Amino acid sequence: MPDFSREIEHGGRVAGIDEVGRGPLAGPVVACAVVFERGVPDRIANLLDDSKKLSAKARALAYAALIDEPGIDVGLSAASVPEIDTHNILQASHIAMRRAVARLRVAPDYALVDGNLVPAGLGCAARPVIGGDAKSFSIAAASIIAKIVRDRLMTRLGARWDMYGWARNAGYPTAAHRAAMQDHGVSRHHRKSFAPVRECLALRSGAIRPYPARVASEVA
Repeated sequence: MPDFSREIEHGGRVAGIDEVGRGPLAGPVVACAVVFERGVPDRIANLLDDSKKLSAKARALAYAALIDEPGIDVGLSAASVPEIDTHNILQASHIAMRRAVARLRVAPDYALVDGNLVPAGLGCAARPVIGGDAKSFSIAAASIIAKIVRDRLMTRLGARWDMYGWARNAGYPTAAHRAAMQDHGVSRHHRKSFAPVRECLALRSGAIRPYPARVASEVA
């Protein structure tokens, strides 16, 4: 379970930073930075955990509590699909993180970044925390907010591009999503630098011939 020990260790304004959306085939990558300015109230601490471990209902409850908490500073941003395709997903994630930190009301003194890398240019000292959303309250809060915001964005996009099922899969490469790409092609929201999307474009253009049914069944 996460706690507040790493934030206390560094003192001052410590931001927890996380991103959501590195794995999907479509949509932006969203990053969030969170600073608990007066510590973490018990009512919120009891709701926080790695967002991937929480049910959709638990994430929604935690998100609502975080957004309503006056003692929290939240910076939220994203990197677009064109930026992902231009810079690669890792660099785009770092762009989104830098933007999220820049949108905090007050610049942090220190940052805890989920993962094993620290983006350059955050504007403060920082350290990576592997599995940070299960270790730090600030990172856990950032992961929950980023997850909810990105999922809602993909649901809105899915209302226009309903054939891909983004309201259900958030752009991740589920079997149904990949089948829809083969049937309908790719949209402007798909990441063309990702191999499954490139392969779909090549297949539909005739640059790659599909397997005959017999061979496809043998390699499945």
